[in-house]
Amino acid sequence: MPELRKDPIVGRWVIISIERGKRPVDFISDSRRKKGGFCPFCPGNEYTTPPEIMAFRPVGSPPNTPDWTLRVMPNKFPVLQIDGELKKAGEGIFDKMNGIGAHEVIIESPDHNLTLSTMSQKAVEDLLWAAYLRLTDLKKDTRLKYVLVFKNEGEVAGASLEHSHTQLIALPIVPKLVKEELDSARRHYEFKERCIFCDVINQELGDGKRIIYENARYVAMAPFAPRAPFETWILPKRHESMFMPPDRNFTDLAEMLQKILRQMDRILDTPPYNFVLHTSPFYDEVNEYYHWHIELVPKLTKIAGFEWGSGFYINPTPPEESAQFMRAAKI
Repeated sequence: MPELRKDPIVGRWVIISIERGKRPVDFISDSRRKKGGFCPFCPGNEYTTPPEIMAFRPVGSPPNTPDWTLRVMPNKFPVLQIDGELKKAGEGIFDKMNGIGAHEVIIESPDHNLTLSTMSQKAVEDLLWAAYLRLTDLKKDTRLKYVLVFKNEGEVAGASLEHSHTQLIALPIVPKLVKEELDSARRHYEFKERCIFCDVINQELGDGKRIIYENARYVAMAPFAPRAPFETWILPKRHESMFMPPDRNFTDLAEMLQKILRQMDRILDTPPYNFVLHTSPFYDEVNEYYHWHIELVPKLTKIAGFEWGSGFYINPTPPEESAQFMRAAKI
């Protein structure tokens, strides 16, 4: 019989359609395999992109030239603009403001054919460092309240270019989904004086059914009420409200993220996917109630009328089974 499951953090309900019981081989997704053609992100084509904001390159290597290992630049077609004033205004019952913010692209490797699962672990660690450094810099802008780091891998997942890249968008407001997590976590802490994410981690580590992988600092698990098949969350084991490198390194997190992506590639045939990084907003970075995390979702199902109209998600693969498949993946 199908199950209705409630997400303990935001209170969102999902339907686990157990009778459909889809296994990894039952999903047919568009491959992420490269098609080729001109790529503005490849070395030698730096002139086709906006000037870089930062890059990891040898000492003495001029900016906006080849020889980089990671490159950050403004998005050529940004959804928000960095210049200007917010100018909040009302129009009857409606609220609006100027589209102030930042939209940046992190190119993780000069090699067009590499992905986060196939490049070196050091390259994945560099990506995490770049995201942290850009968050640290952007929070100096008092107009901004939040930065969302996200990745669209594959055309179906929203990527317009094949070359692997991650994006970040800095916002003058906190996104609705993040605010729901923050508000729910704050209420839990006010009632129990504990972080709800820490409570979930402790329970899942004790139970083990939905744990996919853990190392010294982090844990990867299938959430109790996942929105999609093989949805995976990566969280620090100890309480950390803001995304930052513990002991000045991201080695364990890079190892964790790459292992999970390799497991997905192995059992789901390199599916398109999205991941997002949720961290505390700039105005409340250090707190006892919120816990930063990465949410990773392969694109295996489609959102249709029922989901749009109800806010429910239908998941044909129970998280206990997806975690088992992931644990058994040979990489």
